[in-house]
Amino acid sequence: MLTRRHFIATGLTAATFPSVSQAFQLEDKFNPQKVSIDPKYQPGQLLVLPRAHFLYLITAPGEALRYGCGVGKAGLEFTGTATISAKKEWPTWRPTNEMIERDPVAYAKFKGNDYVQPGGGDNPLGARALYLFQNGRDTYFRIHGTTAPKTIGRSVSNGCIRLINEHVADLYERVPLGTTVTVL
Repeated sequence: MLTRRHFIATGLTAATFPSVSQAFQLEDKFNPQKVSIDPKYQPGQLLVLPRAHFLYLITAPGEALRYGCGVGKAGLEFTGTATISAKKEWPTWRPTNEMIERDPVAYAKFKGNDYVQPGGGDNPLGARALYLFQNGRDTYFRIHGTTAPKTIGRSVSNGCIRLINEHVADLYERVPLGTTVTVL
């Protein structure tokens, strides 16, 4: 249900990211839309179908809000169930040691130091990040925004689930800490 608070938050979010909206046209199927879903999923739960490149927020039995997403490339994708145990606006970022090892040229500025990239418009996590935990431990997988909106609908990330900044900011407002995330 759209509330006045949600409408205002979404409008403010869209105003915050005008350059992405104007510079890139997302395929219509990847824009948020209400859809039917198997009623076995519980309201409030997130479901990700990586091969279809969709993330679903279950809103009622048999109903969901679907967002287009980008996911991990082959061999790097997350699967299973996790819990959102942290949420951050304009998060900081540092690639994992495995990412640095896989692509030392791309991540050269992080090699051999403790540098953490501050949050902001050029940070790969984008505007918001939802941190996925299993059994109380950080998985290092995230649902987050992106500085590369053309990757929505593709399997190209280092494993995280990415949405365009406007969409992740909308999702961020809708899901509380403790939300269950299932990635099939």
